[in-house]
Amino acid sequence: MLDILIVEDHQEIGKLLCDFLRKENYVVSVATTGEKALELYEKYGAKLLILDIMLPGMDGYAVCSKVRESANTHILIASAKTGKEDKLKGLNLGADDYIEKPYDMDILLAKINGIFKRKFAREELVEGNLRLNAVNHTLYVDERPVTLTDKEFELLKLLMENKGTTMKKEYLFNTVWGSDSDSELQTLTVHIKWLREKIEEDPKNPKHIITVWGVGYRFE
Repeated sequence: MLDILIVEDHQEIGKLLCDFLRKENYVVSVATTGEKALELYEKYGAKLLILDIMLPGMDGYAVCSKVRESANTHILIASAKTGKEDKLKGLNLGADDYIEKPYDMDILLAKINGIFKRKFAREELVEGNLRLNAVNHTLYVDERPVTLTDKEFELLKLLMENKGTTMKKEYLFNTVWGSDSDSELQTLTVHIKWLREKIEEDPKNPKHIITVWGVGYRFE
């Protein structure tokens, strides 16, 4: 998946912005038309669209509307169209933000960094042969998809986010099920067993979810 897809018909501006963002270690691609943008988006996906409005053929509003039909990708409109109606139209079609051209590159970068920090900093947790995506709720074990229930997912995510830390049973239970849950603490033990069966090579000798007797569990 791309980090950023720039949709900009002015080739010099597109290349400049692309080079600038790649130096900031983002994975970036550029499209000069709305049609090409949708083609790239459907093929690779993107976490963020930086979208110009005035494009040849399909304009930026149409691209924004099309992407919003099926995805919640963050859309930042960057346009020389500065009128209130233009901004409202973009925002009403589903854009998350609107910045006027010409923009200050440092301000744009600050916006982009803020977006990634808020939305994507912990999007994917990778530990050994496990890859857990916190956005689309998927788990891959040795690159094979594994189905988890909602509670299994929440429990595994909590453990992975606190790798190396022994977590008390009561804390895990209260965080995942809620302190006012009708379930009993034994429910946690059962879910740990189910998780081990799904992620461990040998569930009886786990390498990831370690029991700390008398206390709780630790993820390794």
